[in-house]
Amino acid sequence: MKFLFLYTEIAGYFLACCKELSEYGEVHIVRWPVNKEAPFQFKINEKIKIYDKSDYDLPRLTQLVNQINPDMIICSGWIDKDYLKITKKYFKKIPTIMTCDTHWNGSIKQRLAVVISRFTLLKIFSHAWVPGKIQKQYVLNLGFREKNILTGFYSCDLDHFESIYQAQKAQKQAKFPRRFLYVGRYYDFKGIQELWQAFIDLQKEQPNEWELWSLGVGDIDAIQHPKIKHFGFVQPKDLAKYTLQSGVFVLPSRFEPWGVVVHEFAASGFPLVLSDKIGAKELFLKEGKNGFEFQSKNIDDLKNVLKRIINIPESELREMGAISNSLSKTVSPKKWAESLLKVTKH
Repeated sequence: MKFLFLYTEIAGYFLACCKELSEYGEVHIVRWPVNKEAPFQFKINEKIKIYDKSDYDLPRLTQLVNQINPDMIICSGWIDKDYLKITKKYFKKIPTIMTCDTHWNGSIKQRLAVVISRFTLLKIFSHAWVPGKIQKQYVLNLGFREKNILTGFYSCDLDHFESIYQAQKAQKQAKFPRRFLYVGRYYDFKGIQELWQAFIDLQKEQPNEWELWSLGVGDIDAIQHPKIKHFGFVQPKDLAKYTLQSGVFVLPSRFEPWGVVVHEFAASGFPLVLSDKIGAKELFLKEGKNGFEFQSKNIDDLKNVLKRIINIPESELREMGAISNSLSKTVSPKKWAESLLKVTKH
């Protein structure tokens, strides 16, 4: 089989899924340029063919797709008009799958999209592929039939993060690292400033030995504090030395459609502290069992959750991490690939 992805920005977790899929056929990916705030270096499997969209205008891209002659097209939403024009030509000839991670919120814009989709999206795509329940509600409202909706669209490289968990478990059993860890871009919508402030407020209110490590870059200047350390952008292959020395993962986003990073740190065996705006908490956070949720943008609420964490015995934090690891198994590159293979059998 020949699988064609018309994609925006690729990431390592997506390539891990494609590697699994390549066991069943050829995988071709047309992709947008690498984001300068997330300059990932990728190790590409030889079974996967990658094409830079910037090298192709519409006629040349059309010619490329004709040469590939795909058995299935998977397209990143409806943001790229060239992708839509190409996919439309294959509608009703092969499965044409739209991916979507947008939450249904009932806004005027979304309700307008519901009306328009009957004349646009439903004449381009035979299926929709979403990460979870909130996104499924959106594509149901757009008019996709339940039987034509796939879930589990996002998966981390589960084997890689499971190996980190197993390799580091003994050392964390001996001494649990009293460090919070944030991994993400330094942007307003990530809530990073609220995290820094909540942590600083907690240190004033209840001085303790915990630190906060922040990994990322962006347009927000790194705050300076003796217990907050900044490490810049870290390649996934170098992440293990930071996970070994940290204990609890925090993601304070004001908005996060899904957040594969949550899956990665669940698989790595971290207790989780997540804002209520993070889609991935649906699968990977069980309140009070492996972490806590707090209200986005609410510094006091986040501070109180951090306080709960630092007052939990190390043995319980380790148990919370084990529960996170167990929950991470609900989605995997293998299950991701199997979702697509089921479509081919219909």
